[in-house]
Amino acid sequence: MKDPRLNKLAKLLLSHSLKLGEKEKVIISAIPSSKPLVKEILKEAYTLGAIPFLVWQEEETNRIMIEHAPDEQFRLMDKWFLEQFKDADAFLAIQGEENDAEFGGIPSDQFVKKGKLMKASDDYLHANLKWVLFDYPTPSAAQKAKMNVDQFYDYVLDVSTVDYVAMHQAQQPLRDLMERTNRVRIVGPGTDIAFSIKDIPAVICAGTHNVPDGEVYTAPVKDSVNGTITYNTPSPYQGVVHQNVSLTFKDGKIIEAVSDHTDKLNEVLDTDEGARFIGEFALGLNPVIKEPMGNILFDEKIAGSLHFTPGDSYEETENGNSSSVHWDMVLIQRPEYGGGEIYFDDVLIRKDGLFVLEELKGLNP
Repeated sequence: MKDPRLNKLAKLLLSHSLKLGEKEKVIISAIPSSKPLVKEILKEAYTLGAIPFLVWQEEETNRIMIEHAPDEQFRLMDKWFLEQFKDADAFLAIQGEENDAEFGGIPSDQFVKKGKLMKASDDYLHANLKWVLFDYPTPSAAQKAKMNVDQFYDYVLDVSTVDYVAMHQAQQPLRDLMERTNRVRIVGPGTDIAFSIKDIPAVICAGTHNVPDGEVYTAPVKDSVNGTITYNTPSPYQGVVHQNVSLTFKDGKIIEAVSDHTDKLNEVLDTDEGARFIGEFALGLNPVIKEPMGNILFDEKIAGSLHFTPGDSYEETENGNSSSVHWDMVLIQRPEYGGGEIYFDDVLIRKDGLFVLEELKGLNP
């Protein structure tokens, strides 16, 4: 029996996220287990008069290619993808974790080479195509979320199909406040950090590029970050899941970094010069996402959370930092996670995960 929520999700991805129009060409990159959703997306694309192209992706074979590919293959893949993207209008990525350790044994220099040698196609995609990313529920992700498969399937569809129009409206006062703010201070257990966001734009995220969604992001002035931040959620990167990550900054640069995999953590932060500076600061705002599951597409949207991201800054919030790394790390400030406060220009705006300013209370769950 067909789940009607899949058709609702397909309509959301194509019409709200991509705003796909007649004769527009959309590349759909999807994992095999997402076929029930892909079928609805294909039918909906044809209903809209669009032209869909489907590419299947699979973790085990991708792992073999990434692990063994020579430089020339990455260059050729970059060239081929770039040509495909130049002939498309939109890109829909449906990913899903089958095994969170699948990529853990790949030497880190292979990821670095892939990022550098395939940067042209990736940059073109994000700058010129309408794009959206969705994480399909898989048994592996359900296990990490400590749910059975049916519970997790229902959960993903619920958190993904919230009212994004209302969310967009509720986020506008926060975006406006962030764009008027100079100094930010974040305080909590193991955390006391300050930085400036002066003259850097803030961006609303309400289902246009990520589903599920719910955040407003900006970036710190590159050399303004001082203090220590300690994250209290799992921080996965390149097949390794880090716990209890703590970063200490001086004049914007990470001068000390520890976790339960400190050597691996510093290996990533030593990828290039920009990896030890911050490229994004964001507040998580999805009212239905409450607990971390080690999947950043969900965890960075957790109600009452923030993420403070070592590595590359986005074009929309450019702060001068460039890196092949962009590692979203999440801190939840609700009371059950230790609480905490956020101050904008010495004014308390959020305490223990709840906004205290009247114009921002519409963002509270």
